[in-house]
This record gives sequence, structure tokens and C-alpha cells, in this order.
Amino acid sequence: MADLDKLVEELGQLSVLEASELVQKLEEAWGVSAAAPVAMAAAAMPATAAEAVEEKTEFDVLVKEAGPKKIEVIKTIRQLTSLGLKEAKELAETPDGKVLEGVGKDAAEDAKKKLEEAGAVVELA
Repeated sequence: MADLDKLVEELGQLSVLEASELVQKLEEAWGVSAAAPVAMAAAAMPATAAEAVEEKTEFDVLVKEAGPKKIEVIKTIRQLTSLGLKEAKELAETPDGKVLEGVGKDAAEDAKKKLEEAGAVVELA
């Protein structure tokens, strides 16, 4: 029987290219594929791990409509952004206008609360 420790030591000295060639030769000689165990291991993972959903960390604050108090909404948009009066007015009048983009959850919820208090219909995306 072969000395396994010596074999492991010799295999450890192979370059990546040589190791790849060795894998190909062993696959041909034994009629197997080295990729099969990897695919089987991935298929054997529990369904709950595969269904894990990452929690969203960045949000966009969208004004769906300004509502009856458009002036208050425009003022709030100006407070939340560095927009001028004209740009804030256009944003308030644009359906699905992005007031804030890629902000954290707390900032997005705070902006949504302020805009809703001003009378706007707001959505976080």
C-alpha cells in the first residue's frame, strides 16, 4: 500500500495548473467527475438556507402624490434635500419622484414620516 503521508506531501507541491491536469487525468482514468460531489453537496443543503433572504439596507423615498398640502410637501422636500424651490416643486408634482435615494432604513422611515405629516403619499422602495 502507498505511503499516504508522502503522497499528500508530493501533491501539496503541485502548482495549480499541475493540479488541474492531475484532476483531468484522474477523471479520464476512473471515469468520474470531480464536480459531481460539489453539486450533490449544494443540493443537499437545507431548503431554509437556500430561502434565506437578505434584509434590505438601502431605500429610496418616493412621493406617489403631493396630496392637498402641496406647499407643505415642497417645504419638507427642501428640508430633506438640498434642492431649490423649483426642483422641489417639480419633484413633488412628479409621480414616483425620488426624494432620497439609497439611504438607510432609519433615514428613509424618518423622511417618510415627515412627508406624510406634510400630506404626501409616500412609498419606500
